[in-house]
Amino acid sequence: MPEKVRTYLDWNATAPLSAAARQAVLAALALDGNPSSVHGEGRAARALIDGARRDVAALAGAEAAHVTFTSGATEAANMVLTPDFRMGRTPLSIGRLYVSAIEHPAVREGGRFGKDKVTEIPVTPVGVVDLAALEHLLATHDASAGLPMVAIMLANNETGIVQPVREAAAIVRRHGGLLVVDAVQGAGRLPLSIADLDADFLILSSHKLGGPKGAGALVARGEVLMPKPLIHGGGQEKGHRSGTENVSAIAGFAAAARAAIEGMDGRNIGIAGLRDRMEAGMAEIAADVVIHGRLPGRDVSRLCNTTFFSLPGLKSETGQIAFDLEGIALSAGSACSSGKVGASHVLTAMGFDAGLGALRVSLGATTSEADVERFLAAFGRIAGRRRHGVAAA
Repeated sequence: MPEKVRTYLDWNATAPLSAAARQAVLAALALDGNPSSVHGEGRAARALIDGARRDVAALAGAEAAHVTFTSGATEAANMVLTPDFRMGRTPLSIGRLYVSAIEHPAVREGGRFGKDKVTEIPVTPVGVVDLAALEHLLATHDASAGLPMVAIMLANNETGIVQPVREAAAIVRRHGGLLVVDAVQGAGRLPLSIADLDADFLILSSHKLGGPKGAGALVARGEVLMPKPLIHGGGQEKGHRSGTENVSAIAGFAAAARAAIEGMDGRNIGIAGLRDRMEAGMAEIAADVVIHGRLPGRDVSRLCNTTFFSLPGLKSETGQIAFDLEGIALSAGSACSSGKVGASHVLTAMGFDAGLGALRVSLGATTSEADVERFLAAFGRIAGRRRHGVAAA
């Protein structure tokens, strides 16, 4: 029998490695020098990293000197989420971390803050950070313990819902706090500028953009305010992150960052059209489908590529396996728990029943109309079996 055609619709988990990033990785692997060495081979590796730093900075609307390369977004989050900062040579204490209830686990875990020093910011029923609650939390913050730090993502990785970061930044500034923005899902899909967002730090990831896994960055607003290093050693990355840089992964990250900037508007319009066609088809097939972030009277701004949906009676585990058997790769939300599928903390925070199953479809630059049609055909079969109790709980 011919092998079933596979359709990849899980770009929010990881984007397929782009041709440009692959080429950049292979070229960098040919460089023999350590970027910390002063000989010609070392200088060649250093020049590649310096160029990559400029490219990643351009993606974030930042200065190259303010980019610190890490092994990924999780490391960047653990690096910046700490009570220990320095303002130049002066220690600066952060008294409490405030994280939105819908953050990615890499941020929601609180980094180097003790659990008793982390406070959750609720979200509204439409999945947007509750700004009134944030205002109240910061107004009652104990300033004697140190400054407040607030962590809010640019766009949610499960629902795709865009968060009011600029409005949150205004509240944070009024109360003298620091703002950390997880921009992992928004980069390349939304205009991105650390200054326009009025954030102190941005978190980025290579493999969400079509770059290789194993590279990320912490982008700072300036050079004076920086967290205490997470990894100590030889003092690479200006002493902010020790360890020999992953030259090939960083090169691929830079190539993906360049591609993400080029033609972003046109590319995203095309992806949004495919998503809208898919969602319309889903509603025609199953009138009871729930598309989170697209409910009557509760529509909110979403990423152009993301659909997070529920079919009453269909569990996340059952649905994910059923689509996989149909040749469709999608997910039940965050791809960070070693394949575990459980209740979505995002939907729970939005007030949905913890037992509600949900699946995420996320599109990308190479998604085609044929991919959407294959998904809809599989969706129809699975929805039909659900009605007959075959693919239900």
